[in-house]
Amino acid sequence: MRHATEHADVAAVTDVAAVADVAAAELESALRGGPFHVALRAAIAARGLPLQRVQHHLTRHGVKVGVTSLSYWQQGARRPQRPESLRAVRALEEILQLPDESLIRLLARADEQSGPRRPAGRSYRSVVEASGVLERLLAELEVPRDSGVHTIGHHERVRVGACRELLGRESQQIVRAHKDGVDRYVAVHHGDPGCAPERMGVRALENCRSGRVRWDRDTGVLVAELLFDTRLRSGDTHLFRYGFDDGTAGVCTEYVRGFRSTGGQYALQVRFDERALPLRCHRFSQHSAAAPRGGRQNLALSGLHRSVHLVEPRVRTGIVGIGWDWE
Repeated sequence: MRHATEHADVAAVTDVAAVADVAAAELESALRGGPFHVALRAAIAARGLPLQRVQHHLTRHGVKVGVTSLSYWQQGARRPQRPESLRAVRALEEILQLPDESLIRLLARADEQSGPRRPAGRSYRSVVEASGVLERLLAELEVPRDSGVHTIGHHERVRVGACRELLGRESQQIVRAHKDGVDRYVAVHHGDPGCAPERMGVRALENCRSGRVRWDRDTGVLVAELLFDTRLRSGDTHLFRYGFDDGTAGVCTEYVRGFRSTGGQYALQVRFDERALPLRCHRFSQHSAAAPRGGRQNLALSGLHRSVHLVEPRVRTGIVGIGWDWE
């Protein structure tokens, strides 16, 4: 029995060594030929570091990168592009014991090969991750599951800037209380990939004032508390207006709005800068983030105000939005 155990231990050590040799060979090959995300994934695997530990090492180097961003980088879902992200890549070369400029060169090669990239819409995975973050942020604000109000009317105006970015949005909303004592509303803004929620602004425009704000850097989710000047009783209605200033991400190609409950009217208007007009616009709908898009309908851009819109007389659970194509 003792001999059998010793033989098993020797075999286990041999297996570990073989795995390490394979990982080292895969890393060497990835560093030579790329692409970047494969090389990064191989380097992390070769060092045996979980992403939380990689993030910890980056923090010690004075660089802040979320675990979600690291995961996207090694999957190829995103590439580091911001100056802070490029600093992180150089720090990763040191942390993962890689040759200087090895990952940076692969990034440069990927940019040369791909050329200008068309921004993609949010993936189902990013929506799911954002929903989990949203629940956490709402919990930080101690928002109950039942907010105490139903939206009976919501008119949303979205502005797209000269650099094709999401400049911001403004909402006029009418709610009806279904319980006594409601004195606030929590609004949610989800920026485009690469946005910086810490640089976004919240504007309380009419019949409300700004309260607490929470945000998550990795998913681009921001929640803002809007305080009413009165406590609503059950059956009371309240009309208020607020906005979010964004402009922190790259090219925007769509705007979507999700609904968890039915009822109420929703209108969405998207207005474009005269220096950056889309080729075509369309509306769409989805039963859920995981479902295929349907209900596509072309929208004509108005000449004077350079805008398109959609109206849902009575919303249903799911998603509606407007998308557009650039040249």
